[in-house]
Amino acid sequence: MIVSLKEIMAYAEENKCAVGAFNTPTLESLNAVISAAEELDVPVIISHAELHEPWAPLDVIGPHMVLAAKNARVPVCVHLDHGEHFDYIKRAIELGFTSVMYDGSALEYSENSANTFSITEYAHALNVDVEAEIGALASREDGHHSGGAVYTDPELAQRFVEDTGIDALAASFGTAHGIYKEKPKLDFPRIEKIRELTGLPLVMHGGSGVSPEDYRRSIECGIRKINYYSYMAREGVFAAKKLIEENPGLTYFHELAAEAEKAMKADAMKAMRVFSGK
Repeated sequence: MIVSLKEIMAYAEENKCAVGAFNTPTLESLNAVISAAEELDVPVIISHAELHEPWAPLDVIGPHMVLAAKNARVPVCVHLDHGEHFDYIKRAIELGFTSVMYDGSALEYSENSANTFSITEYAHALNVDVEAEIGALASREDGHHSGGAVYTDPELAQRFVEDTGIDALAASFGTAHGIYKEKPKLDFPRIEKIRELTGLPLVMHGGSGVSPEDYRRSIECGIRKINYYSYMAREGVFAAKKLIEENPGLTYFHELAAEAEKAMKADAMKAMRVFSGK
């Protein structure tokens, strides 16, 4: 069933857990995530990132995501991840997405705040929830280096929430997008302080590759949504490569796709078990 981000966050708060938000730019990743959530009987967030537009146009994958959510046996929020342009965000809402994230974190505070307020006002009028970000991770959503992390200032986060009226806050506290080259060092006291001052559900971006122990500690500190994609996607690649190596005469692409989907489902389930405590 398709639900709002607020409903998903209420579940996470009540159960003192986090809900995974998985990018699903292909049918294989979409099927893997929904199937994993149904097997574990946990809510889930399926996401489309604006930067995936060249490979998975919103107008193509978006309707599939909305339909999959409606047909799922568990609560599913359909979320736009890292939307940078108002028109793109509006299109996601038109397609039936129940949540959008505006990413103005690279902008000066005043511009980020003003843009976020305008988007929140627009989205709320259509019963769509909004996530936004203040601070910046050490790498962009595509995994490329962005010039260093800017950790979220708790007092500025409080002001940002008050100025914008958002429903969830993405905070920077030591994670990074993409594949980690070394174990991330997370600033847990910072998470606790941001949670204390804002009172909002907090979002971990760059959630792939964090240790189970650090996931659990982050959840204890107030993280309620964990974005997860890179490591799941990599498992799909590994599985496809292995199948080709073991079957040099392989002819049909659908066999590769099925093997990749199975591997991505297994990885998503592993993450969901940690996030949900199941």
